[in-house]
Amino acid sequence: MCGIVGYVGEKKAQPILLSCLKKLEYRGYDSCGIAVDNGGIVVYKDALRVEAMAKSLPRLTGKIGIGHTRWATHGGPSKINAHPHVDCSGNIAVVHNGVITNYSELRRELAKEGHKFTSETDTEVIPHLIERYYQGNLEAAVEKALTKVAGSYAIAVLRSGEAKMVVAKKDSPLVIGIGDGENYVASDVSAFLDYTDRAVYIEDGQIGVITKDCVKIADDGNKVAVKEYKILWNAEEAQKSGYEHFMLKEIHEQPKVIRNTLAEYMRITDESNDVKLAGNGPILMLACGTSYHAALVGKYVFEDLLSVPVRVEIASEFNQQRYILGKTLAFAVTQSGETADTLKAMKRVKGEGGRVVAVTNVVGSTSTRIANQTTYTRAGPEISVAATKTFTAQLMVFYWLAISQIKEDMRRRAGLLSELRSLPSKVQQVLDDETTIKEHAKYLSKFENVFFIGRGVNYPVALEGALKLKEVSYIHAEGYAAGEIKHGPFALLGSETPVIAVVSRDNTYESMLTSIKEIKARKSPVIAVSESEDHDVEDLADLLITVPHVDPILSPIINTVSLQLLAYYTALEKGCPIDFPRNLAKSVTVE
Repeated sequence: MCGIVGYVGEKKAQPILLSCLKKLEYRGYDSCGIAVDNGGIVVYKDALRVEAMAKSLPRLTGKIGIGHTRWATHGGPSKINAHPHVDCSGNIAVVHNGVITNYSELRRELAKEGHKFTSETDTEVIPHLIERYYQGNLEAAVEKALTKVAGSYAIAVLRSGEAKMVVAKKDSPLVIGIGDGENYVASDVSAFLDYTDRAVYIEDGQIGVITKDCVKIADDGNKVAVKEYKILWNAEEAQKSGYEHFMLKEIHEQPKVIRNTLAEYMRITDESNDVKLAGNGPILMLACGTSYHAALVGKYVFEDLLSVPVRVEIASEFNQQRYILGKTLAFAVTQSGETADTLKAMKRVKGEGGRVVAVTNVVGSTSTRIANQTTYTRAGPEISVAATKTFTAQLMVFYWLAISQIKEDMRRRAGLLSELRSLPSKVQQVLDDETTIKEHAKYLSKFENVFFIGRGVNYPVALEGALKLKEVSYIHAEGYAAGEIKHGPFALLGSETPVIAVVSRDNTYESMLTSIKEIKARKSPVIAVSESEDHDVEDLADLLITVPHVDPILSPIINTVSLQLLAYYTALEKGCPIDFPRNLAKSVTVE
């Protein structure tokens, strides 16, 4: 949450900062601002989107600056609460991502010393602390100030007349982009991909000093070797490429994502695959949001194909529990690799003697540096706040890990591997039928409440379908295991409450038909997702979304793509800001 950018080099900083900020609006977009050393620190900020603010800015010629796009935590969206924040003299400017938990105490203490505050934010105490400790050395002042701060932070700091940025982090992401005669800072590599694909990651507790020609990192005063990573994405992948929204582009990229993931993992032999699932006892999966739903599918897949027991925990809830873990094998599923609750859970598992495998999309992210081992999803950059292709990529990781480790039924293994290879074309068939889904979305957009139901491996698909619809269309939607809907939610059924039923030709099929009949008896319209030529479902449903046949264990991928399209076109019909839904941010980096 919140996007930080910074630039120091030989070019004018302002256009670079604005370009980088636009790339980070998925992290927060209720206000934004920049600070440029233009013969003195000049700050422009407002409760606007980046493009709107850019139209009102004068042209600044300074060659060093910082910027920020905000997702509000302390204080509502407003001009005074927007970043950057400055000290009393206006010589020190700071942008910040994270939460300072002791800011009230610090603010009272600083106010007694004569410091004047203008915002409601926790961030504003940071430049005032730096001002308190500044004695000619900016990095020393930042280091001393941070010893007084409790909570999480990623910060970039400027001081007038000093051709350098000072950066630091704790429990919030921050990455340095390495250029030739210029360097960058951002919350996410996507911000500076137009300029460089070389990145350096800062660890918790470290402080970096960045000039146009040099990056120095220190940990507790000791110099740390700077390690570069090459970013595997390119700037073109982070563009809309002719699509109206990133969400639609990313939905349509899923056949490619599946092919890329398969190409990556088909090269791994049984002997070289050291993520061994059997023989470890129960497996733990930790995740939040869409990644949690992917983990739930993973649970069904591991238990069905390998008879390995799996427990799935919402990371934020797991962090409140007190039982002893022991030597657990845990999968931490996080698209960004920076999800605060998941990172905290990973640290706990490792601290109690467990082994952690990160499933993430971002090379060099914090999760990869905490984990014992990392499995990359290879989905490429995902810009839309609503996750689509990264969910599919996470499922592909779980499918590959499970199918590749089947030892007894080799015919079953061969059949599923063949089905995996056919998935890109099957997903493309769903995408080719989006005109039908678009028509159904027009119907769905008229309602205020919707239920999604599924059974077995498609129960998590119902949860994910409901999440997508509520995220982008603002329709209240709930996902339920079909057998549970009669334990309470039936009270809400009726002609104004449609139900979307995800039906699979597995051992849950007859039970799903029974559930649909019970729902129809309560007058609720039913939109069914089912294989083509399923006449039993066709006779029951009011509207039908047909999908191609796949092995039932793989059906979540096919079914989810159809629900992603349904959510997208429903939001489009309602005129919602699809890529930037209100109150949400892509990477949840605060607890």
